[in-house]
Amino acid sequence: MSYKFANVKTELPGPKAKALLEKRKQYVPKGVSNGIPTFIDHAEGALLTDVDGNTYIDFAGAIGTINVGHCNPEVVAALHDQVDKYIHPGFNVMMYEPYIELAERLSKLAPGSDEKQVLFLNSGAEAVENAVKIARKYTKRQGIVTFSRGFHGRTLMTMTMTSKVRPYKFEFGPFAPEVYKAPYPYVFRRPTGMSEEAYDDFILNEFKNFLVGDVAPETVAAVVMEPVQGEGGFIVPTPKFVRGVAELCKQYGILFVADEIQTGFGRTGKYFAIDHFGVIPDLITVSKSLGAGVPISGVIGRREIMDTANPGELGGTYAGSPLGCRAALTVLDVIEKEKLNERGESIGKKVIERFTQFAAKYDIIGDVRGLGAMCAMEFIKNKETLEPNKEVVTSIVNEANKRGLITLSAGLYGNVMRVLMPLVITDEQLEEGLNILEESIEAAVSVLQVQ
Repeated sequence: MSYKFANVKTELPGPKAKALLEKRKQYVPKGVSNGIPTFIDHAEGALLTDVDGNTYIDFAGAIGTINVGHCNPEVVAALHDQVDKYIHPGFNVMMYEPYIELAERLSKLAPGSDEKQVLFLNSGAEAVENAVKIARKYTKRQGIVTFSRGFHGRTLMTMTMTSKVRPYKFEFGPFAPEVYKAPYPYVFRRPTGMSEEAYDDFILNEFKNFLVGDVAPETVAAVVMEPVQGEGGFIVPTPKFVRGVAELCKQYGILFVADEIQTGFGRTGKYFAIDHFGVIPDLITVSKSLGAGVPISGVIGRREIMDTANPGELGGTYAGSPLGCRAALTVLDVIEKEKLNERGESIGKKVIERFTQFAAKYDIIGDVRGLGAMCAMEFIKNKETLEPNKEVVTSIVNEANKRGLITLSAGLYGNVMRVLMPLVITDEQLEEGLNILEESIEAAVSVLQVQ
């Protein structure tokens, strides 16, 4: 196999990676999962090179964290400049300008004309936790509603809000109280014989019934929704459903929170995926690609809501670090200058076109879906039962790794292949990556046929 960009010269893992894996087994708990069994040496744009000199096209993007590319030169320069000035005085001790500048930028970018404020933190889970705190403080209510198949993090509160039991929740209980799971649309797995339009009405009515049978809406502080479910399998709801939920929130005085941690900053073709649905959230959580690999997260919200908490009730030692703020400011500059929102939309069209071709060729692909460059294929065992096919996805991922492509699985049953390539990927690299993916599907199918 000979490619222009991908180049795997050794078996996986290679000799240097094998030595490091032995140390990893000795000193790092197995509960910390890993994808490809090797270790990075350097990266640039959409390419990763490991310690054994193998180069890979990255269709994972650190699980949606690297929209502006690995080691984006402008981000690297900004970080060097910041390190030379100060690294961390602690915003709670002495404030710094990048925090204020980033808060202003995001306030103006976020949907809606109301005045906004922004709180910065470290991780996506921490942003969701603080959105919950703020919502409860503002509404004086306790209930939190999330959705089936949703993913919001691994802390106690966000693990409770997350749907997937294994590996995220099994034997980690008891869980936080007053968290409720509502139904979320899944068009591909709608009841047999039901039209998409009828299903839309059905699932929205199910949400209304949920507010009668599972939790009283007057006790709910917030509904937290991923505009496109990430770990749940890149499931895209209809505007009708999202608007319907938002209207019910408004009716009952419930805050609508858009979890944009994986969907934000160009991934779906817009700064925020919620803009596709014509809904203005009360709060938005952000992280991942905001920092281009530097840990930073945030909660954006209407000023009257955000300003409810008293001094000292929000924050943390490293929350909104100077390095994270400088990286994020540069990311916003790069997105604007390089038109990465438009690039996200363009990449998505190309990927969906190829995925659709794959689906026409291989019966094991049951569904192709996505929004912008947040695209996925769902693999099944047969067209009649739509039984999830996790095994073939695992095989495809492994075959792709051997050929020099890094990609990810997702979904409640692990039978969805998702792609989160950096938006700065070149057309040539994208095409080569998609070709490798097709070869990997073909190889996995051939193995299944032999079995």
